[in-house]
This record gives sequence, C-alpha cells and structure tokens, in this order.
Amino acid sequence: MRNWWGGGCHCGAVRFEVALEIGAIAQTCNCSICAKVGFVHVIVPESRFRLIQGQDELTQYQFHTGIAQHMFCRICGIKAFYRPRSNPDGWSVNARCLDDPEALKLRLEEFDGRNWEAHGASLAHLSQETFDDRS
Repeated sequence: MRNWWGGGCHCGAVRFEVALEIGAIAQTCNCSICAKVGFVHVIVPESRFRLIQGQDELTQYQFHTGIAQHMFCRICGIKAFYRPRSNPDGWSVNARCLDDPEALKLRLEEFDGRNWEAHGASLAHLSQETFDDRS
C-alpha cells in the first residue's frame, strides 16, 4: 500500500510529499556528486511527487550534459530532490530528507554512477507510470 510521506530541506523552507510503499527500493550511488553529498535516491514518476512549499527558495545546478536538474534550497543548501538525467519524466527524492525514513524500511541497492553511461538506462523504468500511479 502506497502512502504520502513528507520531507524537506534542513531549514524547512522547502517541503515536499512523495507517494511510496513500505520497503520501496532506494539506490546509493558512487557518482561524483552523490558520493560527495550522500544522496540516497528514491526515484518516482511525476504523479507521485508534489512540492508543497518553497518553489521560490529553490535554485538549480546543472553540469556535464545539463539534463539533470539538481534543485537546492537557496537558504540552507540542501538538495532534497531533483529531476535526474536517467528519469527526466520523474523525480529522485533524497531518502535522507524524508521526515521518517526509518519507517519506510527502504531496501538499498548500489548503483554504479561512476560508470553512468553503461548503467544509466537501468533506472529508466523507475519513473514510468503504472495503473496504481494513475488511480
């Protein structure tokens, strides 16, 4: 059963909700940016993410191909979510920015982001809509 879970940045200016089920899969990534900031990915379709507050407090960072839209709170600098290059039709939420990540009992998988070109396509299915997402 999928429920809406709240989360946000450190200062509280940016708040979001994401629809997830207990035991959802999350990815740890060893790419240059994720390794430095400790981002733990929970990738969802557009329909399962909603920005509750703080649109005006977000700033964006893009690098390499410029496709991924890394969104940061301009006040505290936390990246709670972003639109990933692998899933431009969805969002990647930082599990560490959820209000109660332990309650979700996430199942962590390693993702080899250092070799993104060889593995990036393996994430594309995570942002695809399913019947449950539309209902």
